[in-house]
Amino acid sequence: MAEIQQKGGDEGGKKRAKKMSTRIDMTPMVDLGFLLLTFFVMTTTLAKPQTMEINMPVKPKNPDEQLQLKASNAFTILLGDNDKVFYYKGLNDGSAKVDLIESDWSKNGIRKAVLESTQGNKDLVVLIKPDETSTYKNVVDVLDEMTITNTKKYAIVPMDNADATLLTEKGGR
Repeated sequence: MAEIQQKGGDEGGKKRAKKMSTRIDMTPMVDLGFLLLTFFVMTTTLAKPQTMEINMPVKPKNPDEQLQLKASNAFTILLGDNDKVFYYKGLNDGSAKVDLIESDWSKNGIRKAVLESTQGNKDLVVLIKPDETSTYKNVVDVLDEMTITNTKKYAIVPMDNADATLLTEKGGR
């Protein structure tokens, strides 16, 4: 607490006013400050991680029961290295020539292409094919684009040899 120290006294028979000096003990105030700091740190909620819900389809017991996707209802996105993204409409079976288009991650890039395709065809399924050289960030970015464009049907599928060859020819590998 506070303590008063007295200085001076009777010198030479003259009476003088006593000079008093105060010393304030700051220990209780520091304790109170740390208690308040601890209280506010413990009671605040930290930022909660944001997650995106992905519904996975049930695997059919018999592979013959799996529905085949028509080429007119397919839109394929290929993810390459160095944040490159390519797309084409339809399916690539290796027999027909596919028009592979390079895009970017801007709103006028892959987002615009997906929006234009889904507006014209409500049964469209977007096939996302990441390459082994693409990054996890690119997969998350393309999933974010599916959420932004409100695309209901999309799937992450492994890249086959025809698409890998196409990606290599275009310089995405």
